[in-house]
Amino acid sequence: MKTVLSTKMLSLPQKELFLNSGLGLVEYDALKIELLDVEIPFDCQNYIFTSKNAVKAFLNQTKGLDYSKFNIFCVGGKTKALLEENGLKVVEIAENASELAENIIKRHQNETFVFLCGNKRRGELPDILTKNNVQYKELEVYHTNLNPKAFKRDFDGILFFSPSGIRSFLLENTLGNCTLFCIGETTATEARKHSKNSIVANKPTVENVLVQAINHFKHL
Repeated sequence: MKTVLSTKMLSLPQKELFLNSGLGLVEYDALKIELLDVEIPFDCQNYIFTSKNAVKAFLNQTKGLDYSKFNIFCVGGKTKALLEENGLKVVEIAENASELAENIIKRHQNETFVFLCGNKRRGELPDILTKNNVQYKELEVYHTNLNPKAFKRDFDGILFFSPSGIRSFLLENTLGNCTLFCIGETTATEARKHSKNSIVANKPTVENVLVQAINHFKHL
């Protein structure tokens, strides 16, 4: 039986999708998220989120607030779903941070924003906003910490969801000849530094990464 390692704990439906395909699965969290004790300002109308972790930090501080005054700009369907489940109004969604920044410039250039992010945030969104004179305040609301773990075995495939996840795994392990399945191009760029065997999901979702792995091993 082929066995795949997920560098992120999967939900029950995600696990079932995998195990029903006849593949073995091992999972752990290569990263640990720490929400920071910082005060988020709520006097702004527009908030930018590029991850679910930043949303969680926001929700921790806003219980009881009237959400109808907030306009939300976010990256990714899962982030949007979490925001809407909690009654927040998403006015712009994009598949990546660069695309979201471009949408903001096109349609909201003269507005002011608060960008809630983590310590590993990428530079595209702030760079584009700054170059186009969009007024925004950036606030770090969580830290992504590496959570290395040594595995005394090889895997046929490894699922990676961020460049940091790859770095965390490599602190205690080697890749050998396994195939790396990456959630997006940013993660794949990091993977290619260490391996020639990488496959990129055609949609940046966990489910799509799983499907890529299932299809790959089914055809071998």
